[in-house]
Amino acid sequence: MSASSATLEGVPLLSVVVPAYNAAAYLGRALSGLAAVDGLEVIVVDDGSTDRTGEVADAWAAEAPGRLRVIHQVNRGHGGAINAGVAAAAGTFLKVLDADDWLDLDALRTLLRALAEIKAAGAAVDAVFTDFVHERLDKSPRVARFDSVFPVDRVFSWEETERFSRRQVLMMHAIVYRTELLRECGLRLPEHTFYVDNLFVMTPLRHVRRMRYLPVPLYRYFVGREGQSVAPEVMLRRVDQQLRVNRLALAALPAQAEVARGEVPIQLQRALLHHVEGVCAVTSATLARGGSPSHLRERDRFWREVRAENPWLYTRMRRTLLGAVSNLPGQAGRSATRFAYHVARRVVGFS
Repeated sequence: MSASSATLEGVPLLSVVVPAYNAAAYLGRALSGLAAVDGLEVIVVDDGSTDRTGEVADAWAAEAPGRLRVIHQVNRGHGGAINAGVAAAAGTFLKVLDADDWLDLDALRTLLRALAEIKAAGAAVDAVFTDFVHERLDKSPRVARFDSVFPVDRVFSWEETERFSRRQVLMMHAIVYRTELLRECGLRLPEHTFYVDNLFVMTPLRHVRRMRYLPVPLYRYFVGREGQSVAPEVMLRRVDQQLRVNRLALAALPAQAEVARGEVPIQLQRALLHHVEGVCAVTSATLARGGSPSHLRERDRFWREVRAENPWLYTRMRRTLLGAVSNLPGQAGRSATRFAYHVARRVVGFS
């Protein structure tokens, strides 16, 4: 089956959901070339923008009727925009593309050929992973690769995977989910909340059992734009939202009993823990870097909650290098905390 034949059948292979809020300046870069790729539908969710985002999106849709459509909604935040896109998607698989990022078109065609093979074979694949590229402002690009973790170009299970290294974080940019899996697992991202891409990783990934990995640099993740949600000063202002997402991500972890009974593969548990540990380290280091009494109280309160609710997890997370250094008390620990902050951001991919 070719990608184009899947489109002729009326079911796109892949839905690309583009949440867009005040993105008029760069939305065109995200959409450029997508409508010409067979097997694809593009859904732009204009999330109550106050600039020309809606007009820009409508103009692109007018040039590609049936391939690119626009949802206009009142502002619900990044999570609310993704929720709307997932609900509207017709594709067998789904990819989220933030409006200030873009996809490599050659890699996208490689992905679509693989999705066509999966569909033709009737394979039960829940997720497809790819590499992605950190496109850093005024710095050289950095590729996040997963070929040391996943088997290449075949369907596999968690038992066939290796451990993630410290700098290998399975961010949203690396994942294509089966659309029905997103609906079956009850994914509903919180509205008016930043950093929900971590929940887009954690919540469905817990239910993934069969996967495929393509070693192609599909997603181009642009880092360094002024006012971006992962900019240090913005993260400090929105640290309450980071804490909310951290708590929800921790709640999404499988119980130890599920792993012990074999219901959740231990390799999947490790992948989920690896992700949430990095995210929590960034938040903890952000609060320590803020340094005010209220910041430090929030940091200590968060870790007390983790210890009370899951002592095993608390001990594990605090024993990691980043977890320990991010929480050193007193003035003597400030320089170490600043170091941990920059390391944690780089590990998670925010810089």
